[in-house]
This record gives sequence, C-alpha cells and structure tokens, in this order.
Amino acid sequence: MRASTALTLALAAGVAGCNSSASTKVDTAKEEAAIRATEKGWMEAYNRHDANALAGQYDDDGAIANPGMALATHASARRAMLDAVVADPALKVDFASDRVTVANSGELATSRGHYTMTFTDPETNKPKTESGSYLTVYRKAADGRWKALEDVITPGPAAAATAQ
Repeated sequence: MRASTALTLALAAGVAGCNSSASTKVDTAKEEAAIRATEKGWMEAYNRHDANALAGQYDDDGAIANPGMALATHASARRAMLDAVVADPALKVDFASDRVTVANSGELATSRGHYTMTFTDPETNKPKTESGSYLTVYRKAADGRWKALEDVITPGPAAAATAQ
C-alpha cells in the first residue's frame, strides 16, 4: 500500500510540475522587442564592418543564404562569408523587420523584413545599391539571447509591409 501511495504522490507531483510549466505564458511582445533590439545591433555591426559581432548573431548550427554565394552552414563558412562582406569599404546596410512572430513556446521566432545594401559591384568595381527582403528564423539560446538559425536574403523589390 505504501508503494502505491508513494507512486501516486510521485505521479501527482510530476503532473503538477508539467502543468505549472505548461501554464507559464511567454510574453511574446517582450520577445518581439528583444528580437527587434537584436536586429538593430546586427545592423550597427554591419555598418561598423564588425565581423566578430556579426558572427555572434548566429546559432552554432545557423545558416546564411546570401545571393550569389554558397550556402554557409557552419561557423567557418559563415565567418568567411562575413569577413568578405565587411571587407568591402563601400558596405552600408539598412534593414528593418516588417513582421516578427514569436512561437508561444518562446523557443523559436521569425523576422521578415526589407533591406537596402550598398556594396562594391565585382563587375564594375563601383558602389551598387540593392534592395530586397529577408527572412530570419531565430532560436532562443541557453543564455536567453536570440540567435539566427536560418538567415535568407532575397534581392528584388522589397515586399510591402503588412499589418501585424
């Protein structure tokens, strides 16, 4: 009888523990603000030509899909791509999210937005300005910061901003 009572109490405690964590509500507005602040720092790092800060924006297994470049799926490939981008003296980046969506779990989020980037055109060796859209999937890191898991940049007319 004692064993079944102990088992019942253990199960009840386990269920109560599950219920309390399940009822913890993520403040998605707070997380959205954190992502927007992260992106502001990210843009500033581009404009400082700071490859270290840019590399720190990515999750350990994050990927960058940048037009005209091979998909960078590991740290050394991401770093090589970022080093090449920030080495361009003409580099200037402006971007903003049009929509940030945070999963109710608070573990994943997306940011979709538009960008304008000036860089040295490899064909003409003159500055060129390009605009387009981006989609970034974020994962919450163990330290609580948002890190880019998938970062996809698409040149072309920027998508019209949508109401959130």
